[in-house]
Amino acid sequence: MNAAKARLDTVLGRFTMYRLILWILAILAVYSMVLNVLGWLTFGVPQMLVHLALCVGLTYGANRLLAAFIRVRPHSESSLITGLLLYFLFWPSFSGTDIAGVALACIVAAASKYALAFRGRHVFNPAAAGAFITSLTGLNIATWWAATPAMMWLVVPGVFLVLYRTRKLLMASVFLLVTTAIVSMELLRTEMGLGEAVWQALAQRPLLFFAGFMLSEPLTLPPRRWQQLAEAAVVAVAFAVPYNLGLVANSPELALLVGNLLAFLVGQRGGVQLEYTGSQPLTPGTTEFRFRPARPVRYEPGQFIELNLPHSRSDGKGRRRVFSITSPPSSEELTLGVGTAEPISTAKKTLLSLKPGDKVRATSVGGDFVPPRDEGVPVLLIAAGIGITPFLAHVASSSNGKRNTVLLYLAKSREELAYVQRLEASGVRVIARLGDGSTPPTFMEDAGRGRIDADRLKELVPDIGSRHVYVSGSPASVENLRGAARKAGARRVHVDAFAGY
Repeated sequence: MNAAKARLDTVLGRFTMYRLILWILAILAVYSMVLNVLGWLTFGVPQMLVHLALCVGLTYGANRLLAAFIRVRPHSESSLITGLLLYFLFWPSFSGTDIAGVALACIVAAASKYALAFRGRHVFNPAAAGAFITSLTGLNIATWWAATPAMMWLVVPGVFLVLYRTRKLLMASVFLLVTTAIVSMELLRTEMGLGEAVWQALAQRPLLFFAGFMLSEPLTLPPRRWQQLAEAAVVAVAFAVPYNLGLVANSPELALLVGNLLAFLVGQRGGVQLEYTGSQPLTPGTTEFRFRPARPVRYEPGQFIELNLPHSRSDGKGRRRVFSITSPPSSEELTLGVGTAEPISTAKKTLLSLKPGDKVRATSVGGDFVPPRDEGVPVLLIAAGIGITPFLAHVASSSNGKRNTVLLYLAKSREELAYVQRLEASGVRVIARLGDGSTPPTFMEDAGRGRIDADRLKELVPDIGSRHVYVSGSPASVENLRGAARKAGARRVHVDAFAGY
């Protein structure tokens, strides 16, 4: 099971979240036309083709025109995703009014990324904003027609892949449980059976499509998991409870906009401009990049930052990339530890080509790979290779001696050990396991070349059961080490897998 999960992580890690969603939505669009030909949908293929061309073409074109006017480089993948989402939200039709409404939704969606934004970061989901504002004009209204039983054959696996890739399965589960419960209770009042009520909620309403492709959008989510779960519950209530306030009534798009606003209030508000100040090699395959933020960046030890790195001829990794922050929150400079061994993505090549004074934009900060709030709770940090990067801020916060910290560092050789001087200066206990059998620096304890399994973990850290355990590295390494930690008696294990970064 662990091996299969690791293989899935590795395969999905070859795609950014944006590229994965784009491919899945494109496949669903083709599938919808196949269903229409087979008679499962009744729009008409010409209507669907024109509708698809209008949604994707107009959203993409409007985004590029607005970006050129504002003099920023557009994010083409994001605009294509928005266009495909609008394709599934509005009914394909040749009616002049309907087409005008769809066109308005596309333009509003593209404009919302710039007009409904704060410090370069859009506040609301563009597709939801476009659909909601269009509904106020009366030209058209979103029907969310992707919520049909026939579409579920591909919607369900597509949604699962997106939520699994973005680690939002728990958040989506909270949303689905709350919405399904509320909708089912309403249907039960009509003397419908429980099974049929649940089926109606999941198959005839856009719960799955909404959770997988819109609620999970990272730029409009709060940074911490507990905040995301709370938002999912609030959005679920706003989604499922019927109300009519005259000008507005409950709708999926309005529920999402409410959630977006809540996320904006609790998260890092707006993007942050970073000035590149330099870099240094850490190991033959790792480089540290230093930036000076234009304004303070709010984050906790172990969190990540997403950089927007525009460049031509982008590969499948895209232009937005997530990196662990290695500097402590008190630092004036922001530092990132990045794996730069070949082959590397075009985004990382852009990083390597930066010159001092160049500017890049950070679009979001988040993650739950943070130390316990109680400094009296002891921790065990297990780093495999590049997995050391999120722990640099951890050990910096432990250098005051208040937290009992043990770091187990797994690397191929001594030259692959990064941040040696910072680890020594932190004063935390460091155990190194080097794959080639070389000797680690004198301040590190040598774990030998043996495999790190449950017995070995228990031998190296006898009190592992009383510690919070954090595991970071490649998906395969994380799965193996997490399993070993649990077998060794660890009760609280937190993981952070580097899938393709």
